[in-house]
Amino acid sequence: MPLTFGPVDFDLPPELADLQQSVRKLAQDKVKPRARQIDSSGAYPDDLFEAFRGADLLGLCLPTELGGSGAGILGLTVAIEEVAKYSNAAALMLLLTRLPVGPVLIAGSDDQKQRYLPGIASGELRAAFGLSEAVAGSDVAGMRTRAVPDTTSGGRGGWVLTGTKCWMSGVSEADWYTVFAKTGDPASRRHEDITAFIVERTSAGVSVGRTDHKMGVKGVDTGELVLDEVRVPAANVIGEVGGFRLAMLGLNAMRPIVAARGIGLAEGALMYATEYVQQRQAFGGTIADLQGIQWEIAKVAVDIEAARLLTYRAAWLADQGKFTKEYVPYLSMAKYHATELAVRASGLAVQLLGAAGYMEDHPTEQWYRDARQLTIVEGTSEVQLGLIARGVLARDLWWD
Repeated sequence: MPLTFGPVDFDLPPELADLQQSVRKLAQDKVKPRARQIDSSGAYPDDLFEAFRGADLLGLCLPTELGGSGAGILGLTVAIEEVAKYSNAAALMLLLTRLPVGPVLIAGSDDQKQRYLPGIASGELRAAFGLSEAVAGSDVAGMRTRAVPDTTSGGRGGWVLTGTKCWMSGVSEADWYTVFAKTGDPASRRHEDITAFIVERTSAGVSVGRTDHKMGVKGVDTGELVLDEVRVPAANVIGEVGGFRLAMLGLNAMRPIVAARGIGLAEGALMYATEYVQQRQAFGGTIADLQGIQWEIAKVAVDIEAARLLTYRAAWLADQGKFTKEYVPYLSMAKYHATELAVRASGLAVQLLGAAGYMEDHPTEQWYRDARQLTIVEGTSEVQLGLIARGVLARDLWWD
């Protein structure tokens, strides 16, 4: 009896292919000419934010009923890959249209979604994500930010938050924050004792503390959010009290989006270095004529294509809601491989340019600095390896 098989299609759907081409042109026309200036000045690029707003890129991950375009995580992944070829700061601006809203999309009330998400899509509101603390980076269960019941008259079941969140991207520009705090025993390490809240920038007791002097990814502030007895209404609890699982689900869904920043950076660095070695005269020819150089270019090219396949699959899974425990290894693989690749590719680009690559005359040194952030944020490479290994040990990732 003959077997029939459906087609396996690795091409992007026409809508996403069109998005890729339009963002590629925008990145070449708007982002590329500004990338070095953003890095050197550290100033927030309002002009690029307006360009993204004008191109309807701020609501890619949001459904149409909330003002978004419904392109999903895969659509945002495709867009970020194009932008990150020239500026990871600009790519981070797009990433921040999804990271803080993830928990609200997953478990927020209809009122929360209607109040806070359409403004993200339109560009009228910006948000940031508060999880890490000075004593609780990867060890998030060690956080010290507290949320205690509001017992004042008229508290109506609200909460009072006190603590400091660190290393928060977009902290200075945000209008509201997704913040995680201990609602149970401060010494507890149980996930059930941590809850997610929406905190508005204008609330009394909310302030931005120090902003960090970063090695790279300059142009989007990273810094502290200080909460000094901030009263938050019960209506701003995301999901339910004890909903720390939202943090993990939100971060799981973000893996391909962070991976896209790594792929784009690797592509930009390799393309620039390849053009350079094809023009650089040495040893009676060009540097590109040397077989050893060609091998190094080939290795990174292979890794870029492998990273893209891992990342697009991860984004496809996340868009189907497959970001729970059994899918974590596939999502973490994308983030681990693509961000480690960004470090290797940027290092190769510096090396291929030699002394010139170490100088600020070329963007290679910027890619080299920016790449290091990617292996740390939203779960370090070591955290990703642990998650992948646990998936294998639990047989979530298995081959028979």
